[in-house]
Amino acid sequence: MRRGTNATIWGAIVLLVAIVVVFVGIRLATDVPNVMSGMIPDESTFEHRYARYPWLAYAHILPGAVYLLIAPIQLWRGFRTRHFAVHRRMGRVALVAGLISGTFAIVFGAFQAFGGPLQASAAIAFGAWFLLALSTAYRAIRRRDVRTHRRWMIRAFAVGVAVGTIRLWIGLFEALGLLSFRDAFGVAFWLSFVLHAMAAELYLRWRPSAAGSAAPRASAT
Repeated sequence: MRRGTNATIWGAIVLLVAIVVVFVGIRLATDVPNVMSGMIPDESTFEHRYARYPWLAYAHILPGAVYLLIAPIQLWRGFRTRHFAVHRRMGRVALVAGLISGTFAIVFGAFQAFGGPLQASAAIAFGAWFLLALSTAYRAIRRRDVRTHRRWMIRAFAVGVAVGTIRLWIGLFEALGLLSFRDAFGVAFWLSFVLHAMAAELYLRWRPSAAGSAAPRASAT
């Protein structure tokens, strides 16, 4: 039963990370030609803000992609146990990438939210939660508190990977004709972030031992 549940969780993680990677590729394929040519799409379009403020947007997008590719490996017990030194080095990269991405997510989300105030409020609230989770995890591992470190890293990753779920909600709302593309953003942001934050807490209650599984030796990330 537990093995099947774990397989489902990891399958969902792989799917959501893959969705993020695909959408990063789409953004690059769309935005790079616009930026290189100096063409800025109409202000009413989704692409406008990426072409108008590319450095601000990609200071969030690219470090975020790095974080989401590294974080699942960091949370994988087998890898951590067998390659603890690599785990520590990758952890430093993930931490820096996550902090940069989270900071610019708040800035970009606050001032360039395509979905308006509802999306902006979700970006600010959960961007702050993501940064708090990463910072708390870092302080915990500096104290050699592996259990607290892992619990907060799970919380951070759960919120970070919600970016993939947001795309699924937007597609569903559009496909069912429930919301326009623009209006779907705010609702999708709040739904995804809240559900992912709740899922993390439920997982930590269901598997408290998984959150406290010790590394080969407690050491600062």
